Amino acid sequence: MNETRQEYLKRINFVLDFIENNLDLDLSLKFLSEKVHYSPYHFHRIFSIVVNERLNEFINRKRIERIASILLVNPGIPLKNLVFEYGFNSDSSFSRVFKKYYGVSPTEFKSEGEKILRKIGIVSFSSEKYICSIESIKQWIKMNAEITIKKLPELKLASISSIGTFDDASTMFQKLMEWGYKRNVLETSDFKAITIYHDNPNVTQSSKLRFSAGVTIREDINTDGEIRQINLRKGIYAVGHFEVKAEEISKAWKGMCIWVIENGYEFRDADYFEVYHNDHKTHPEQKFIVDICIPLEKTDNIKFSIKNKVKLFEHKKQSKQNENHLRYHELINYMKELKAFFNTTYDTYFKLGSIYKGNPNYSYFSLTTEALKKQKLKFVIVLNHKSLCFSICLSGQNKSIRKKYWEIFRNSDWNKYHLAESIDDSLSIIDQTIVQEPDFRNKRDLTEQIEKESLKFINEIKAILE
Repeated sequence: MNETRQEYLKRINFVLDFIENNLDLDLSLKFLSEKVHYSPYHFHRIFSIVVNERLNEFINRKRIERIASILLVNPGIPLKNLVFEYGFNSDSSFSRVFKKYYGVSPTEFKSEGEKILRKIGIVSFSSEKYICSIESIKQWIKMNAEITIKKLPELKLASISSIGTFDDASTMFQKLMEWGYKRNVLETSDFKAITIYHDNPNVTQSSKLRFSAGVTIREDINTDGEIRQINLRKGIYAVGHFEVKAEEISKAWKGMCIWVIENGYEFRDADYFEVYHNDHKTHPEQKFIVDICIPLEKTDNIKFSIKNKVKLFEHKKQSKQNENHLRYHELINYMKELKAFFNTTYDTYFKLGSIYKGNPNYSYFSLTTEALKKQKLKFVIVLNHKSLCFSICLSGQNKSIRKKYWEIFRNSDWNKYHLAESIDDSLSIIDQTIVQEPDFRNKRDLTEQIEKESLKFINEIKAILE
């Protein structure tokens, strides 16, 4: 086992233990992902792949099993007490979920529980089973896939969307082709037929999977009935080239997700899609020649392949990288909490910008007021990931605004706070360090300290500006 896989197993096992020991808590995706310092999006994918069960399904199953075990030893206990203690909203929702797992109502289970359980084998998660499973899939991927990391350009598509009805996909593509030919908008130089998955095929039931059939177009289009334009964003993707039968496509998707995890990459929150290179009906073995494309975050781990072959990430200084990766997510999660605090506390006063996290060395978000907005100014709270210090600065919407106010401060005799040495490579006009050695173990005090120092800086700068 490499260290990446060990870390995933360690964190997932921690979550599994926590869930089983706290089934009476509100076990939301956000709450559990924070426990192991993953984003909710990343955690949901990792959990589903490792445990082979979606998070809500796992929690419901464990709650039902706990209630069943209580009923076995104490069948006289009122069901209503158990229903609300273990997080179900109503008797009907509890009964529905219970019957799904045991095939009988909770009342019937009270009298026939032991007999019913003898017929049911409850499969629990084990790391040994997971390791065996992924080794098998990895071998299959090695024999059936050519995987590269690519920068893909933006793709304009004319598309039709549907939910769960994959049998209609060929009809959807036919309709798109006929529509495109009539309007002469199809991309002819590099035509592609693509299926876009707006949900993850690995974690969403096929009956609920929302997808779009799309064909490439060379110019923007207006919505025409059920046909609309979708733009697939440019970015970095893991691209797996396969020649497989229809029943193997699901295995190919799972294998690609495991390959991403095993090689130290991180999923990006964007659409997953398939690009088709043939009509499978004309293939001698009825196989699809298809590229499976999974969006990735841009990290130091990214390597780009020139040839179509699998290039596994070599884990140099892996433990150090894992430590940095974990710290990055801890810092980003705290910045989200800090922004949420300002948003809740000062929602009628400040308008907050999005958290910038495009650089591993720092992250920030902006605060502005109606008056500042008219002046095209804003305040920015910055966290330096290397020095672990917080600062706040006055900034502007663009370089010319920053330069204008920078020159005003430079030509004045007011020097309470640090003035940027140059405006050319700086978002800051004037700035101040507000916390030098933050204690992330006590987030409440840290947030109060940042709030106090930020408001002091903001009010003093506002007074000068006025």
